[in-house]
Amino acid sequence: MKRLKQTDYPVIALTHPGMKGKNNEDSFGVASFSQGWFGARPILLAVLSDGIGGHRAGEVASELAVEQISRTVQNSDGRNPLGVLREAVQAASRVIRDQAAQSSEQAGMGATCACVWIVGDQLYTATVGDSRLYLLREGRIQRLSTDHTWIQEALERNLLQPEQVNGHPNAHVIRRYLGSPNPPDVDFRQRLKEGDDDDSAQANQGSRLRVGDLLLLTSDGLTDLVSDEEIRAAYSARAPEAAGRELIDLANARGGHDNITLLAVQVPPSPRARRALPVRARSVGLGCGAVLATALLALGLAAGWWWLGRPGILTAALTPTPSEMVPLATGTLGAPSAATATPGPTLTLSAFRTATATRVVSLPLDSGPTLTPWPTNTPVK
Repeated sequence: MKRLKQTDYPVIALTHPGMKGKNNEDSFGVASFSQGWFGARPILLAVLSDGIGGHRAGEVASELAVEQISRTVQNSDGRNPLGVLREAVQAASRVIRDQAAQSSEQAGMGATCACVWIVGDQLYTATVGDSRLYLLREGRIQRLSTDHTWIQEALERNLLQPEQVNGHPNAHVIRRYLGSPNPPDVDFRQRLKEGDDDDSAQANQGSRLRVGDLLLLTSDGLTDLVSDEEIRAAYSARAPEAAGRELIDLANARGGHDNITLLAVQVPPSPRARRALPVRARSVGLGCGAVLATALLALGLAAGWWWLGRPGILTAALTPTPSEMVPLATGTLGAPSAATATPGPTLTLSAFRTATATRVVSLPLDSGPTLTPWPTNTPVK
């Protein structure tokens, strides 16, 4: 796929190290792609990763996760999002594991990941660990992802009740992470409504987004201290950036014991009409254009043979003469690419886009950097 400089989807990214004087080990990336010149639907990839291990270089692990996942997606043809995401996440896990094996200071490091891949209006998701995905739609909030934690498993098996979670000694123990000795099981469950069983949740992949939907990726530094209802209320009342800042302030006011990162991706209210056309309609249009061009070419050739065959018209063999090849005067959209070696028009699809560039806001450091706990609470050395 071709990487673009702009995206059709407004994105707000906010990050804060927290209040405990530790390194910020959260990493994230947002990338926009195209699969071709014509008929291409906008493609967005958003990845959030929370480093595990603190002094074991969790920040290195999260950066490796984001870079490797983004690179694998970019190098794919984009035709099988779930297959590519599985390959990307497991490749990132191997890279982190191999890097950790080369350094005693990084031994044992790992990371979580939460991935959103949007193709046109279709949503694909993948998670490993306890970084979460939410869908906010028409004033409601739905947690799409499932935490891979000891606590979540205990709740599912009725070993714990929800009121017993806060303060539990195993509250930050995760059960899946990138960098583990064996490739992690990538979770493709996408819970669009309460009560979805595992099979239904996985079948939801490729679900259709609606205009105004907001997808939220968060690290556990937020969700440990702020409830789903408080997240819903903030985004229902305010614009995404203001809502994100309010939630970060709330988490910090309650202790801010970990890094806090939020990525908010919104489905734009007025996508281009061209983008709204279904793929089949665009394909039919292109097919009709091709048929018309072929017919005109045939007509031109027939007229030419008729003209050359007229009496008195050139009867000797035609001698070709060199001529300068001139590019078609359709213009060049966007900056020229160094890879364009042959004459002709150059189209950059990003020039057509109604894009809002990603806004990344790093909130000020209040009392030093933060550390992702091990798995989510290692004391600072």
